[in-house]
Amino acid sequence: MAETALKGELGLKSEYRTKLVSTDEAVKAIQSGDVIHYGAFCGTVYDLDEALARRIHELHDLKTIASIWPYEHKPAVVRADPHSEHCRWQTSQFSPVERQMNKDGNCWYIPVQYREQLKYWRQDTKIDVAMLQVAPMDEHGHFNIGPQVSDSMAVVERARVVMVEVNENMPRVCGVHGYSMHISEVDYVVEGGNRPLPERLAKKPSVIDREIARHIVPLIRNGSTLQLGIGGLPNCVGTLIAESDIKDLSVHSEMFVDAFLNLYKAGKISGKKNLDRGKMVWTFSMGSKELYAFIDRNPIHLCYPVDYVNEISTVARLDNFVSINSCLEVDLFGQVNSESVGMQHIGGNGGQLDFVLGAYMSKGGQSFLCTPSTLRTKDGKIRTLIRARLDAGAVVTIPRQVTHNVVTEYGVACMKGKSTWQRAEALINIAHPDFRDELVREAEKMGIWKNSSRVGS
Repeated sequence: MAETALKGELGLKSEYRTKLVSTDEAVKAIQSGDVIHYGAFCGTVYDLDEALARRIHELHDLKTIASIWPYEHKPAVVRADPHSEHCRWQTSQFSPVERQMNKDGNCWYIPVQYREQLKYWRQDTKIDVAMLQVAPMDEHGHFNIGPQVSDSMAVVERARVVMVEVNENMPRVCGVHGYSMHISEVDYVVEGGNRPLPERLAKKPSVIDREIARHIVPLIRNGSTLQLGIGGLPNCVGTLIAESDIKDLSVHSEMFVDAFLNLYKAGKISGKKNLDRGKMVWTFSMGSKELYAFIDRNPIHLCYPVDYVNEISTVARLDNFVSINSCLEVDLFGQVNSESVGMQHIGGNGGQLDFVLGAYMSKGGQSFLCTPSTLRTKDGKIRTLIRARLDAGAVVTIPRQVTHNVVTEYGVACMKGKSTWQRAEALINIAHPDFRDELVREAEKMGIWKNSSRVGS
């Protein structure tokens, strides 16, 4: 038995050595016209990007697909091809760097329903080359994909050529399926520079962030299961929960963030939920070095593909589910924009719609969409974010019939079961006082707010 195992291990190591090449050698497999998936989040390749940039002018009509470019500089292929004459950068979620690239005219957004991405890649999108950053191969011939299980398995299945960039700093996650790939599924192995994972640290919460959080925390019950979105505001809510008397919380979240680690260290997470009991369930993670260390080989985590984590029916099965996300603006109909400022794209919608829908279907569930009441523009003017109407080109991320609770520093407005004028009134009441009269006048012009509205109210 031991001799057979030794032969198997030697065979795996031999296959690894056969497939081990330099980055420059690996990218020779890329052909003009190819669609290249760059990996997702912390699994986005770095050295392979640099190698592809070195030969970008030999190729034409390339398209890349990414899910958040996590580094602080533009991709090497974009720097080498700034006018997108050889390659077009496409992404399903926007990072700050990609937002600037979009303004510069060399980044295109792929609108997605995040939980559907596995089906997109398997059914609707051509992927020729999959490149992803992984942990070193284990003794059984498997590469752990790390804290971005997400849609990776579908990308690998779809691709003609699979390249892995090995990084010894990649945390190994625990999961059920889709969290690792075997050497037999890989065409090229490159050993990267073992760079530290990119960190995504939440901004220090503002006074307004803390006011918004203070409106939400009293509404969270003991025994709730939490989903926290990207950004400083959801993290601020998590911090205040850690300081509160709330207990017996659980985690089921698209993104695993440092706020959950803080809640765990504060003894707030017991995992007593009625589905995946005792496990923190999520599909990707970005945060601090401490967070990555907490994830590494820790069986308390269960990193599932996104078509399970974000599936509305999965969320609905979790009692007392609480979804907390940021948004950019809300109009008096209750339509929520979380993606753009007018025509300018800001960020992807991710799973926000799914969690808003699933939370309301949950027994005792609640969703909160949070925004400051105002924004100071570049020219110094103050702009209300409770809008009479969304601007032309603004994207509706959450339709009005789906919106549950909207939160500003002035309170919580529940949209469920309310008529159009009641919605407008509730939203005006949480707008900045300086804009409330103006919003009433706009509501009257729009036919939402009429003298007869209050009769019998």
